[in-house]
Amino acid sequence: MDKAELYRRIAEETTRGELVFPTGAEMGLRIKRALDDPDCSADQAAKLIQADPLLAARVVAVANSVAYNRSGREISDLRQAVARLGFNTLRSLTMSMIVRQMSGRAGQPPELQRLSHQLWEHTAHVAALAHVIARRVTRKDPETALFAGILHEVAGFYLIARAQEYPELLDKETDGWQDAGEALVGAALLEVLEVPEAVATAIGDMWQGYLAIPPTSLGDTLLLAEELAPVPSPLYWTPEQDAEAGTPRIEISLDEETLSSILAESADEVASLIGALS
Repeated sequence: MDKAELYRRIAEETTRGELVFPTGAEMGLRIKRALDDPDCSADQAAKLIQADPLLAARVVAVANSVAYNRSGREISDLRQAVARLGFNTLRSLTMSMIVRQMSGRAGQPPELQRLSHQLWEHTAHVAALAHVIARRVTRKDPETALFAGILHEVAGFYLIARAQEYPELLDKETDGWQDAGEALVGAALLEVLEVPEAVATAIGDMWQGYLAIPPTSLGDTLLLAEELAPVPSPLYWTPEQDAEAGTPRIEISLDEETLSSILAESADEVASLIGALS
């Protein structure tokens, strides 16, 4: 089958709700929808999260991470962790579980496991960098930037999940359909996952690849985080780009001191978030 047509088929299946998700991801979707309910209380959220031991452990771990535990006071109670993080961060953590499990399947070939692992490392770096850049540079809500960073490779994870069925999905090509396919499938996934319009628009802007100078929008935040991420996406990069990972490939109107401090500050957050979410 023509690769462009294959991407269209998967996007159409996604739009119709014909998603191929593992059970864990389905549970995450149920928790995410409950958290989206404006009547959901902190106690109700804690009870929902407690039903998934893996997510509960991650919520407590992130609440104690460098990014969220500025006071250095560790907590072990899930309700306290929920209160410390707030619902926006809880949505991000729930979505991170959904995204990671999207490509995780029993009996997955080692090569696909390797791709999933590197794509998650890349995602964690971009999310943590976006959190810092939003606070320090673009003045956007850091929690929204974190959420968008976690979701920015959602199409990549889903394509890995479908690669056993359609191996040609991950063949790198020079005709531009790899990137076009990501945007097509990704837009459908963001709609089905009921991602807020502002976040979906920012991710779409990132897929377009046009970074404003100076960076000001949420889309710019993601693009700058992508530029600075030291771990590249394994799906869409060339060996030449891999060698340049972590070095901006465009001129960015940030002075050397500011750029260095952003990278240093995000390093602790990245290490903390990767440890908490892995």
